[in-house]
Amino acid sequence: MSGPCKASIGAIAPYAAWMAMMLALPPTSVCYAIRTFACLALLVFLSVRWYGTPRADSRSLAWGLAAGLTVLAVWVFPERWEWYRRFCTIGDGGTVEIDGSAAYLKAIRLFGSAFVIAPAEELFFRSFLYRWIRDRNWTSVPLREFDMGAFLWSTALFALEHDRILVGAIAGAIYALVAIRVNLAAAIVAHATTNLALGVYVLASGNWTFW
Repeated sequence: MSGPCKASIGAIAPYAAWMAMMLALPPTSVCYAIRTFACLALLVFLSVRWYGTPRADSRSLAWGLAAGLTVLAVWVFPERWEWYRRFCTIGDGGTVEIDGSAAYLKAIRLFGSAFVIAPAEELFFRSFLYRWIRDRNWTSVPLREFDMGAFLWSTALFALEHDRILVGAIAGAIYALVAIRVNLAAAIVAHATTNLALGVYVLASGNWTFW
């Protein structure tokens, strides 16, 4: 198997498996745990081996943390507006099921959200899809080169997978700009920071609709 083919599998497989299991399995905390460990295995045994591990330096960490907390504010603050809740959100989350879950299942959900699906989405949307839209031989395309069409398409598709499409688009745009202007590691840190902080907020406030 060629290097570009392996890199494609490493960038796509964890996210694709997550989405497939999300569609195929019931939306329960137990099934979320199954998705988490299955996709973690793919990240470790495929992405790390065949794609590589993005390296984070102090600049990546600083930009990632700042961008991640910015997205958190964008994600949470508009919920106070009735028009936003009515027209810009889809569904009401898994409130009852998650609220009744055991503590260890909530902990797994927090871990999976921050450290499994966040890097899986960044590998797929910001590294693979953004460059693949520009050139099918995507591994030859430098991530740091900005392309408006690829930026808009990858951001729009990222937004459509979320129940909060408007802020999903804003989040996707911020992560993409961080990936392009800094590096992929910074975008992964940003996404993981958002998801981790949002999960802590959910557990502390009991606002399960975010999960």
